[in-house]
Amino acid sequence: MSESVTSLNPPWKAIGWFSVFLILAYLPVVIGLVKQWNYDEDMGHAFFVPLVAAYVAWDSREKILNIKPEPSTFGIVLMIWGMVQLYLGALGAEYFVQRSALLISLVGLVLAIGGWRLLRALAFPLCLLIFMIPIPAIVYNRITFPLQLFASSVAENVLLFLDIPVNRDGNVLTLASQTLSVVEACSGIRSLLSLTFLSLVYAYFFDKRPAMRWYLLAATIPIAIIANAGRVAITGILSEKVSPELARGFYHEVEGWVVFMIAGLLLAMCHLLLSRFLNWRESHA
Repeated sequence: MSESVTSLNPPWKAIGWFSVFLILAYLPVVIGLVKQWNYDEDMGHAFFVPLVAAYVAWDSREKILNIKPEPSTFGIVLMIWGMVQLYLGALGAEYFVQRSALLISLVGLVLAIGGWRLLRALAFPLCLLIFMIPIPAIVYNRITFPLQLFASSVAENVLLFLDIPVNRDGNVLTLASQTLSVVEACSGIRSLLSLTFLSLVYAYFFDKRPAMRWYLLAATIPIAIIANAGRVAITGILSEKVSPELARGFYHEVEGWVVFMIAGLLLAMCHLLLSRFLNWRESHA
């Protein structure tokens, strides 16, 4: 490591004290988060979020250690805000308020110790941590039902196009052999959350242009929605043409993984096309 890195002498004592303070204050919140990750299938990706965020921060350690600490008093304000929000969330038993308070306190800790330049350097790994917090129930319900209707509508049109009799009532598809219900778990929100996180991580490792993260982030929304609608349609086709058993249990789960991998390939193809377009535009600028 260069002299410029070692001579800055980060305030390790302050970092240690503030970190212990946050751990003690938010330990019940973190335990509750991990428990939900374990049983909530929509949050299966969350186990990887802190690990990836920590690796991204470690990967940028030279740049971070070269930043001269310029503590900001606004960081203390944010930490106090986070603690007040944590207290109010605990009083109201509002989990999202408590969990988002953790991120606010982390941002405040970075500002209080290192200042705005350090916060800018750690902005990406801190933003990744958003994906470890489940969506609030009121927002979740508003997102999932339209996705359920869209997926069932696409599946209905595909099945009719293939001359497979089907009748749709909202998010319920009635076929000759059985009835398929596009429930919340099949709405596509799970693949949307996981694929969004994957797109940001993929862009970080395979393309250093910050703009590419935004492009791929935008591309994940239609890819995830269309891929999930395709999964529902494929389930209907297989259950009618092959066996009704393919619409449930182990086979249904395998279909979900296969469709998610296809969505990942589509994301990689999208990155390839965008990269070529951006390279062409830069060469002709």
